[in-house]
This record gives sequence, C-alpha cells and structure tokens, in this order.
Amino acid sequence: MMQKGYAWQMEEAGKPLVRKEFDLPSPVSAELLVEVSGCGVCHTDLSYYFDGVRPNHPLPLILGHEISGLVLEAGEGAESWVGKKVIIPAVIPCGKCGLCLRGRGTICRSQKMPGNDIQGGFASHVRVPEYGLCEVDETKLEAAGLTLADVSVIADAVTTPYQAAVRSGIGKGDLAVVIGAGGIGGYAVQICAALGASVVAIDIDASRLESVRQNGAALALDAREVEGREFKKRILEFAENQGLPAQEWYLFECSGSVAGQKTAFGLLTHGGTLCVVGFTMDRFELRLSNLMAFDARALGNWGCAPELYPAALELVMNGSVAVAPFVEQYPLDSIQNIFNAAQRHELTKRAVLVP
Repeated sequence: MMQKGYAWQMEEAGKPLVRKEFDLPSPVSAELLVEVSGCGVCHTDLSYYFDGVRPNHPLPLILGHEISGLVLEAGEGAESWVGKKVIIPAVIPCGKCGLCLRGRGTICRSQKMPGNDIQGGFASHVRVPEYGLCEVDETKLEAAGLTLADVSVIADAVTTPYQAAVRSGIGKGDLAVVIGAGGIGGYAVQICAALGASVVAIDIDASRLESVRQNGAALALDAREVEGREFKKRILEFAENQGLPAQEWYLFECSGSVAGQKTAFGLLTHGGTLCVVGFTMDRFELRLSNLMAFDARALGNWGCAPELYPAALELVMNGSVAVAPFVEQYPLDSIQNIFNAAQRHELTKRAVLVP
C-alpha cells in the first residue's frame, strides 16, 4: 500500500485551512522527496492567507517556505541527497539560466518558492528541486543545542537579512540601524553585530527591544518615545560617543510597515545604504532625490542566494546568531490557531509547525 502524507492547504484566502491526505509523490529527475521536520510561519504566509496577496500557484495551495527536513527519496541525478538533513531554500533558482550563471539566482525567472510557486511545507512531506539545498551537520546541530525543526527558520528569517548584510558590505567599525526588531529584524541585529558593526535597533515593542539589547544591539530606541528628527539626533549622539561614523550608515528596514519605511528613509546619511528587507502592500510618498543628494543607495532584497546558506547556517551553529530563544514549536495540526494568533500579534516568538 502506498504511504500517505498529509497537509493543511489554503483553498480560499481567509477561509478555514483544510487538512488533506495525499499519496507521497515520487520525485522525478533532479527532485527530492523530503520528510518535513519543521516549517516556520512567516509574515508572507499571513499575507497570502489574510491580505489577499496572490500566490503564483493556483489554489488550493499548501503554504510554507521555511522548511527543514530529511531527504527520503531522490530522482535521477540527485541520489546523493538521500538520508541527509537539509534546509530548503525559500527561493530555489534553476541554477542553469543566464541570470543564475551570472550570480543573480534570486531573480531567476524559473525560480520555485515553496508555498508560492509550488506546494509548500505545512505538510508531512514536500517534493522540491534538489538545486541549492543546504545540508545540516547533525553533530554540529546537537552541539548547538538545536533541533532540525528549529533551524527551519534559517530558510528565510535568517538568510534574508544575512544576504542583505552581505550585499551592503557592512563590516567592522560600521554603524547599522535596524528598523523593526522582531522576527527578521531580530536576526538582522544579530547578523550585523556578528559581522562587526555596532547596531541600533528601533521598534515599538518593549519586549522586542529588551530582547535585542541582550542579543547584539548596542542601542535600542522605542519608536513610541522618539519621533521624527529626534531619531537621527539620538543616533548621532550615540555614534559620537562610540567613535562611530556620522555618515555612511547602513539602514535595514525590516518592519514591513509604512511607519518603518518612513523612518528608514528619514535616517539616510551621506553615503548611506538603505536595505529594504521587510514587505508591505501599503504606499507612501517620498522624495527619491534624497538618494541623489546624499550620494546614497537603496538595495532591494528578495530571498537569499543558496550559495550563502552555509555561511548563514554556520553563524547559527557557532553561536554568533541565536535561534533557540526566538522560536517555538507547535503541532502542525494547530496551524489555524497559530495563523490567527500570529495575525493578532499574540505570538512573541516565531512559530515552527511540526508534523
């Protein structure tokens, strides 16, 4: 008898998720069948489900793109992956087209994003292309006190800000400002600190600010208590006291909110770098000429190139970036309650759903 798997799929945006059983699919050439260990709940999943953002795959669709698991089966040409523990990239490029060959896999036009282009990870099993998977060393995992489910969040929450930091060129002696210190932003704070920068974190949640104070932030500012130009004044004072540059700041907008984006743009300095990591459908007016006047630059960031995953994973394994304090595991069958709680901002840690 063929083995069965199960998943919770979205049949219509905003309508109750539906539990479905399915026959385990056999991987074809260059594909893998992965037994899911954990799948993180991301703001993007909530956007598809609650906000009507349209995924590329027609409904019904299994959401979830922060996936870790064990490779059970492989198609032709991918047999070496069988039995390995892996993190599946949130954005999987084809690895063959001109864009991929030029190192621009994140804009590959044949890319596959689980839970968007193909069926995702809120399931017992998932079938994915083998290209770009990141192997997880079980010995290092145990030494770090982590489970394979824990590190599922590396697939987006860690690697996305990691790529943004690498692209920005930030390093020792630089000043980073992270706007939005929860989720991706919390990891952005740790990553920038691990790369040698002094980090200022901005948020509206006191508990998040206290958390990042203990995990990489040299200064934490509550946006409810600081307004407008006062932000730049406070950061300039901090920079002067710490012997940090008054110009060329690295700004990481991770909140995915209009307020956060306005704050980030308002903090541009001469020679500054604005990294847009968070996402929102909302719009606002800005004076784009500020980039010209400040000789500054703005960098978008979609996912993370698979070749950067091992280095991001190593930051977690060696303790430079803490994951365990910021994730909490829940049974996959609690997905509806978890989605609802996340939408109401009731979760203090990133939820990882475990089959």
